[in-house]
Amino acid sequence: MSSPWSLLLQHVSRKKTLVRQVMGTSAFSAFNNGSFGTVSQANGSSPAVSPQHTVTAMGRWSILNKQLPAVDKIQAIHIYDFDNTLFKTPLPNPKIWNNPTIGTLSNPDAFVNGGWWHDSRILAATGEGIAKEEPRAWEGWWNEKIVELVQLSTQQKDAFCVLLTGRSESGFSELIKRIVKSKGLEFDMVCLKPAVGPDNQHFTSTLDFKEKFLRALMETYRHAEEIRIYEDRIKHVKSFQTFLANFNEQQNTSPTRGPINGEVIHVADMAAYLDPVVEVAEVRSIIKDHNASLTKRRRGSRGERWVIKRQVFWTGYLISSADTRRLLDLMPIPNFPDSEIKLHANNIMICPRPCPEDLLRKVGGWGKRMSWQVSGTACFEDNVWAVSLKPVPADASYHTGNPVPLVVLALRRGARHADAAKIQHWKPVSPEQAFVFETKVAEKVLLRIDGTSHREGSYDGGYFRGAKRKHTAHEDDFRSRQGNHHHHPPTGPGGGGRNFNSNNNNQNNFPQVSRGGNRGGGGGFGRGGGRGGGGNFRGPTRRGS
Repeated sequence: MSSPWSLLLQHVSRKKTLVRQVMGTSAFSAFNNGSFGTVSQANGSSPAVSPQHTVTAMGRWSILNKQLPAVDKIQAIHIYDFDNTLFKTPLPNPKIWNNPTIGTLSNPDAFVNGGWWHDSRILAATGEGIAKEEPRAWEGWWNEKIVELVQLSTQQKDAFCVLLTGRSESGFSELIKRIVKSKGLEFDMVCLKPAVGPDNQHFTSTLDFKEKFLRALMETYRHAEEIRIYEDRIKHVKSFQTFLANFNEQQNTSPTRGPINGEVIHVADMAAYLDPVVEVAEVRSIIKDHNASLTKRRRGSRGERWVIKRQVFWTGYLISSADTRRLLDLMPIPNFPDSEIKLHANNIMICPRPCPEDLLRKVGGWGKRMSWQVSGTACFEDNVWAVSLKPVPADASYHTGNPVPLVVLALRRGARHADAAKIQHWKPVSPEQAFVFETKVAEKVLLRIDGTSHREGSYDGGYFRGAKRKHTAHEDDFRSRQGNHHHHPPTGPGGGGRNFNSNNNNQNNFPQVSRGGNRGGGGGFGRGGGRGGGGNFRGPTRRGS
């Protein structure tokens, strides 16, 4: 099966050659020749054009003040989605937030100001912010293959080129126009979702808006023989395919303009993220404005007040990404689907919760460095793959949550870290495999957004706590595209790691931020992993030794 990228390359090649079908073999030509029923009037003239399907009426969908081409000049329609199709829009970072929080951020009903996809501050913060990015045209934040296709569409004289996005017209018109203009891209129309359509249409979702727009466009440019839609969300790809099939079926039975050759191209999205410090600051600002808005409302009004809290998954000796890869190469691990197996190899467990102060002193405090040597490998019931270790030097003081110091390499679905303690027999490694590596005492922390009515402390000691928040808005408008990153850590602009530190006395339950490379192959932000910093937030920052 061809990949989305190979299909895109084929489309680039096709557009460059501009090979077009002969009119006599096209679906539209067959329609004109009467193969799909009679829509002409008795005197042989063309059917009357509906007042709502004129160029003037069509222009009301666009935020551009631009004269549209004449109906008889257009033979092809090219539709481009904006977010993660043309532009690498930042997603909520799964190395910062837990899964339920990513859902909350994407839920427009959770915040007065709409949250991640409905508050323009997030998009404006892309890269180093609009003030720096606009002069350099947001370099590195474009899908250059799609940019090339847009440019080819513009050069094709009989093609009608549209940028179509479900972003709100009121909140994003000026920002998206500036982003597109900085790249020098030209569209016949740039269409965002209005509160009410040009003919007083109401839209239940982004998909509903786009399909109503596409129908109006195809009815207006009734001589167009083909339509291509470029889209990243597989759900929308399938919906558009069904929509076009139904449209053509209707044209076969009750024609208004005749069938059209439709193609929906799935564009592989490329995960990109904001700078972690910027991301947390922007979310904090959204929450602050949300809570302030609720304060101004009358008592008894609906709406949850939010706070950011830390969720501690474990405390351990954190392993660098490079050493994680070396450890995973020590023994064969079945190539199961991501849903069946999860790779780890990112820590030597001290305890599966926030570390008590007395135990923290015993292991030397945050950032304490400790060296280990690989001694053996084992597999427990085809569910747990692990490596045993020896401290270096042999008399070094340490603490682990298992009788034998070990690293869990992988867990099959249903298995637990605690199962590794059941391993009785270890296979010694060869001298070449008995390498020494260094670790640092840290904890895996993700942030979560909770309602202020929750009475938990700033720490959540639950290990893999999995309660999911329910959403009330239409799922079509949630752009939670977080894939499985166990095998492929997220990459892209703004994806560099930083470590989140915390001050236990922080009354706002808000993380301190320190500079330093993110260590460990399993995601999350380690405490004690970098030099002191944190100018964005109050409170002292612990320094790693």
